[in-house]
This record gives sequence, structure tokens and C-alpha cells, in this order.
Amino acid sequence: MLRRSLLFFTFYFFTVGVFAQTAQQGSKGKPKLVVGLVVDQMRWDYLYRFNALYGEGGFKRMLKEGFSSENNFIPYVPTYTAVGHTCIYTGSVPALTGIVGNNWFDKTTGKGVYCTDDSTVSTVGNSGRAGKMSPANLWVTTITDELRLSNNFKSKVIGIALKDRGAILPAGHSANAAYWYDAGKWITSTHYMNALPAWVDQFNAKDLPGKYMSKDWTTLLPMDKYDLSTEDDKSYESNIKGEKTVTFPHKLSAISDSFKYESFRTTPFANTFTFDFAKAAIENESLGKNTVTDFLAVSISSTDYIGHNFGPNSVEVEDMYLRLDKDIAEFLLYLDTKLGKGNYTIFLSADHAVAHIPAFLAEHKIPGGNFEDGDLRIELNKMIETDFGVTRAVQSLQNYQVYLNINELEKQGKDVASVKKAVIKALQAKPFIITAFETDKLALTTLPEPQKTMLANGYNTKRSGDIQFTLKPGYFDGGKKGTTHGLWNPYDAHIPCVFFGWGVKPGKTNRETYMTDIAPTIAALLQIQMPNGSVGKVITELVK
Repeated sequence: MLRRSLLFFTFYFFTVGVFAQTAQQGSKGKPKLVVGLVVDQMRWDYLYRFNALYGEGGFKRMLKEGFSSENNFIPYVPTYTAVGHTCIYTGSVPALTGIVGNNWFDKTTGKGVYCTDDSTVSTVGNSGRAGKMSPANLWVTTITDELRLSNNFKSKVIGIALKDRGAILPAGHSANAAYWYDAGKWITSTHYMNALPAWVDQFNAKDLPGKYMSKDWTTLLPMDKYDLSTEDDKSYESNIKGEKTVTFPHKLSAISDSFKYESFRTTPFANTFTFDFAKAAIENESLGKNTVTDFLAVSISSTDYIGHNFGPNSVEVEDMYLRLDKDIAEFLLYLDTKLGKGNYTIFLSADHAVAHIPAFLAEHKIPGGNFEDGDLRIELNKMIETDFGVTRAVQSLQNYQVYLNINELEKQGKDVASVKKAVIKALQAKPFIITAFETDKLALTTLPEPQKTMLANGYNTKRSGDIQFTLKPGYFDGGKKGTTHGLWNPYDAHIPCVFFGWGVKPGKTNRETYMTDIAPTIAALLQIQMPNGSVGKVITELVK
């Protein structure tokens, strides 16, 4: 009897001890580092379109060893850079975040607003206004803010991107640092610090952009391998600033000094340069060596610059993605070596995708086209002046919305409802516009799903315009050369969503998920609170 009791208690305490130890390890088990990798303007199909030419260590490795949400969509419009980066890191939509576009019109001041403008801060690291930026216009927290809040701000958070908005909005309000590119240097603002760290100064002193621009951009592979692209010389492509042609080889070394540092953005070497700096940040800030999880938010911006100029069917875009694949492979190997396999979590997504160039569509008898919003604004103002006697009644036309000078119309005793009706009628007469309606009457407007929900998610009572219009598929606001994005259509809204590393179960799902689901999923992996405006859901299939 005594022996049986001793055996029972031995087994009991052993079992409880093991369970307690396991539970403790589970509660403490966290990745050393989370890396958010946002590829600006990356269409979902790029994961597979160029797959045969990718190496094994980049996109292919992430898909093989990670988890991919194959049908991941943006749940709002407009599909622009600032809005996309905000949504990924907040799990929220413009109606709640306040970030309704890269730019919007402030109806209270009568002035345009850039998403990260902040006149109360100063540039650090260079002269000029490029650093007068902060996340002040963002109304909600980010997953990076929540990580810092979860452990009394012990986690280090750093944002990096060529574009200020690609660094600032992901990094959040409480970040240790956000760095963006200006005239060959990485800079920041006094929102984060009063002087650049010594390691950033040392990095800038290397003048890597100048060195990269001293060599020309030739194709990575022989030209005949690029059989998924159009001919190299297309009249509807736009040249790199400082170049006279749109064909390979791109003579970067011949671009004058006055354009060199700006034109650098429109080369694949700027993507490599961004990864160079990301590695330097990990090294010098000891990211991943903390007692808690750190977070590095990296946005790859040159994909957008090149995509706008040359379009998704160009040799330039194909070559750039082959080079980006190599950059990602090298970055993953760096993380493996620096932090150890399985000790970091990384997600790959995009802030938006991109439309085909209309002239390319026309070559293949596919409908599409473009218009200029400036021309449309002038036309509407002339109509209102003729019919109602009020000049400049349209204060702004952007994000496919019309901002009316309501105060002036009322001051002059005009029937605002009649003016809105006239504007809507004029818009609907345009062959490229399907419908137009008052933004605050969306609920009463007949629209198909998911378009209606996306428009509702994008409508912000304080920052959106008075009238919204929608376009035929294949049409956009822009010039005749190059392309853009911003609309609800799958070519703009279907984006990659791949998770990789610690806590991630390999696999994929074809069910519909959304950009808003990324932040809640990271929150679930880290066992922290979701951002305070989040409307997304956890992608449960990927959680181990």
C-alpha cells in the first residue's frame, strides 16, 4: 500500500512538474524578431507567374515552408500605398484609421493634406522638409504599438522604407525609430529622435546609392528568357528620370548627378539597398537579442516606382522580381544565421497591386482606358460656374471623390442638393464612369458586392469627399504612359499574404481572407492585444 502511494505521488509530482514546465515554456515562447515585409505594388500572381525562374531560397522557400492565404484581398478603396501599409499594421480600414489616401483634402482648412505631414516636427539627417513627417494623422494603434504596450515598451520597433509613409505608418506611434530615403541618405524626424545614431551616419557616409548608380541595369538572365513579358521597347512605357530610352540596358551611370539620387528609386538596386539597411539595423540595434520580441517593419518601394513606369507586363518588372527573389533569399539566410532558424517570424504582403497599362490592353483588344482628374475638375467647375454662377466650387478631386466648397455654395445662397445632382449627372455622362453618388448616401445606392462594402470601409466622415464615382474595369485616373492602382478590382486588390517561421504551420488556404487579418494573426501568435481599431480575424489555419 505504501509503495503504491509512493508511486502515485512520484507520478503525480512528475506529471505536474512536466506540465507546469511545458506551460511555462509555452507562455514564454515567442519569436526573437518579427519582420513585416511589404512589397509595394506586388500582385498576388507574381508569386506564381515568375515562379519557374525564381531560385529555391526566396519566394519558393516562403511558400514551401510557410503558410499562404491564396485569396487575400484588400477590403476597402482606395487601394493606395499609405492606406495599405496602415491596414496591414492596424487590421483596420480608412473609415476608422483616418488614413483615407496618400493625400486628401481637409474641408476645415481648405488645404490638401499628405498622409504623414507634421509641421510640428523637424528633419533629422538632412536639410529640407522631407523629414517633417510623423504618424500624427493616424487615429488608431498598430500591431507594433500593441507589441510595445504589451511589455511596458521593452520591445524595439523600427520601420524602414524608401517612402516615408512606408516606414512611418507601419512603425506606429511609439516606435523607437522610422527611417526613410531622401537624396541618397536615410533620414528621420524629431518625432523619433534629435540626431541620427552613429551607425546610420556611418551607413550614409558609404554613399551606396552613388555606388549602385555607377553600374548599369542589365537583365539578370539572357533576354530570351523573359518570355512572360512584352517586347522591351514599348511606347506606352515611361523612362527612368534622366534616361531618354525605355529599353535595356538602362544606362544608370550616364544619368546626371542632378537626377541620380532620385532616379535610384526606380532601380532594383534600391530594393537591395533597403535590405542592406535592414541588416544594418538588426546588427547595430541588436534586434532579436532582447528579452522580449522585437519588430522590424520593412517596405520594399522600388517595385512600385518601376511598376508605375513600365507596367506589370514589362521586362523591367520581371527582371526586378527575379532580383527581389534573390534579395529575399539572402535576407532569409541572414536571419537564419543571425537569429537561428525557427527563431523569427516573417510575413510577406503588399499594400496594393496594379492595373495593366490601358495601351497594352488595347493591343490585345481588351477594354480599358484612362482620364486625368485635373481635366475633370476643370470641366466640372466650368459647368457649375455656368449653371450656378459659383467659381471653383470643386475644391479638389482625388481618390475618385469630388470635394465641393459647401460653405461657399451656401454663402451664395445656392441649393447644395441641386449642385450635387448636377455634378452626379455630369459624371455619369462620362463613358468611363459607371455610377456616381453622394458619399453619405452610399447605403441607398445600388452597387454589387464586394464593391459596396469596400466603398463603405473607405468612407471617412471627416476626410472623404462629397461625391464618389466608380469606373469601368480597366480604367483609371492617370496619364497615357505607365500605369497605376487605387480601385476595387482584383487586379488592384488581390495581394500576397504569406507567413513564415516561428509559430507558423506550413500550408495554404483558398478561402477568402483579407488584409485586415494580418495584424490580428500576428497578435494571436504573440499572445498580445489586437490594435484598437482592428476589424480583422485571425487566420487560424496557420497557427501551430
